[in-house]
Amino acid sequence: MNTKPSPDVPPETVFTASRWTQGNLLFPTKIVISPNRVSRVKGRLFGSNEETIPMSKVASVHISTSMIWSEILIESVGGADPITSHGHRKKDAQRIRDLIETYQAQSRS
Repeated sequence: MNTKPSPDVPPETVFTASRWTQGNLLFPTKIVISPNRVSRVKGRLFGSNEETIPMSKVASVHISTSMIWSEILIESVGGADPITSHGHRKKDAQRIRDLIETYQAQSRS
């Protein structure tokens, strides 16, 4: 498997949800995209909660947009619990989808 990132794609990209959306005021949700995995990190007062799907197991990415914010649903092969995050800008949601597609294409070649 080829996991070398291309020169224009950083090895890890973090997208943070807006603090103006429900559930993100104190500890905004972060989506971390790397060549090997997709993670959702939700901070707490003590520690954090992290969900991860290996890049090879990502089945689909759904983006639902409203006027300003987007909700992202990343489903895995095998029907495990999907990664869901809301409160991201539309551009960020599209960039998340594009990065996942780029990393999956790189791993196939």
